[in-house]
Amino acid sequence: MSIEGKAVIITGASSGIGEATAKLLASKGARLALGARRGENLEKIAGEIEKAGGEAVFRVTDVTRAEDNRELVELAKGKFGRVDAIFLNAGLMPNAPLSRLKTGEWEQMVDVNLMGVLNGLGAVLPEFAGQKSGHVIATSSVAGIKVYPGAAVYCATKWAVRALMEALRMESAQEGTNIRATTVCPAAIETELLRTISDGETAKGFGALYERYAIRPESVAGVVAFALEQPEGVNVSEFTIGPTAQPW
Repeated sequence: MSIEGKAVIITGASSGIGEATAKLLASKGARLALGARRGENLEKIAGEIEKAGGEAVFRVTDVTRAEDNRELVELAKGKFGRVDAIFLNAGLMPNAPLSRLKTGEWEQMVDVNLMGVLNGLGAVLPEFAGQKSGHVIATSSVAGIKVYPGAAVYCATKWAVRALMEALRMESAQEGTNIRATTVCPAAIETELLRTISDGETAKGFGALYERYAIRPESVAGVVAFALEQPEGVNVSEFTIGPTAQPW
């Protein structure tokens, strides 16, 4: 099924996987509404998309605020008339051992990685249920499949995202709303996640891992596009994406 003409919302769109996905989907004819906290980055990305012949609008969006998510959905509806898909991609990874007691960072990860997804769902599900169609794609992680020392809270949030998405898939089938649900679980990808790690020892360890293995975010963007291209009656539930050489 073609992506051309689909109205797609992307959160966490100002860099990394979100930016790469926005540019790829735009090249395939999607109409995009981009959300993130860094407005200057969004403006630049939207400008590049439009210069290349695509269509994109943006709104500064803090996914931890339910109202920001609702307004991003309204922006897409106002511009494109409907919303066909949403890619809930915002996230951060300030990893550290639990014994460091970085409780403020624990709260940040829960707010962005988990509540950010829930806020996005709360904003878009009424639209999808009303039109009896829609596709939710969310970024989890290989840390949502296995647990890593020094990443306990990050892992917990990403496991929760996978659980939410599987429940959404099942409930949609039961309720007959035809909402598709896809989770992407990246391994080492070249993004800004490492910059959010404030614990020096942890940053050094993860930095070495990423320096050795990390692949470009376009790799994940291609998988998101593949999911969107499936026929309406086909749901691809989960992808694990990572470097061939990384044992995870």
